[in-house]
Amino acid sequence: MGSGIDYAKLAHKSVVKPGRHVDLTAHFDPGRKPSGMTKAQGAEALEEAKTRLFELQEKLYAQSGRAVLVVLQAMDAAGKDSTIKHVMSGLNPVGVDVYSFKAPSATEREHDFMWRHQLVVPALGRIAVFNRSHYENVIVTRVHPEMLWPRTSVVRHGHDPDAMWDERYREINDWERRLTENGTTIVKLFLHLSKEEQRKRFLARIDTPSKNWKVSPSDMAERAYWDDYQDAFSQMLSHTSTEWAPWHVIPADHKWFSRLTVLSVLLTTLDGLGLHYPELDDATRSHLGDIRKQLVAEKG
Repeated sequence: MGSGIDYAKLAHKSVVKPGRHVDLTAHFDPGRKPSGMTKAQGAEALEEAKTRLFELQEKLYAQSGRAVLVVLQAMDAAGKDSTIKHVMSGLNPVGVDVYSFKAPSATEREHDFMWRHQLVVPALGRIAVFNRSHYENVIVTRVHPEMLWPRTSVVRHGHDPDAMWDERYREINDWERRLTENGTTIVKLFLHLSKEEQRKRFLARIDTPSKNWKVSPSDMAERAYWDDYQDAFSQMLSHTSTEWAPWHVIPADHKWFSRLTVLSVLLTTLDGLGLHYPELDDATRSHLGDIRKQLVAEKG
């Protein structure tokens, strides 16, 4: 490609090796960016990659033999919504669905914690984006155990919470493995933001009237649990980065580099699927020839 950016290399640097014990604070720098790469170069590479991603998505849609599920997790203000806006703008919306999972409804609470996610997994040929996801059930609920559901999990494991979390990690891994075995490629992206950068972004939202709506008292309440969330994310990455669905930790302090890294992961993933337009058999080609003759004849 013209920018000279090695997208595969960028994507590879973000992968959490399956089986690795992760300590977010010690192992990953949220402010990381390539030395020598400017913001302008990053923007050029982003637009270039979007064009290629669009072409790959068109083949995915036409071939309808595989599906792609993109999972986005992060702390507040890390850029999940803007990532969807800027990165996914390179895709045809006809083949993309975005789902944002809020607190479970009464009906959802009557089922297991994976039920509502299974209902909206992407069909073959489509891309689905989970803005927050099934991983909330091992993140928010780990920080706030009172929010756990179904309560049968708590009753069954009694005073052994580690056993309950291990079971949930296993259930998630098993579910994702079943999806991949049935044609769904899972791309898991954790946007890694520093506490200082979150502080700056919260202040910017307060100081910009058009962004005031993004601020709520709960933001500061959850910020008080920063260390607990970092531990929950570290445990999540350690236990659920698998060979069939590895996690990617995306440095999120610099938005332009965060978006470029996300796009690099998506581009490299789709590029590795061997996508192509459907090939027609001889009979179908002959039929198309007949149709063409009819259409040409209509002009006369």
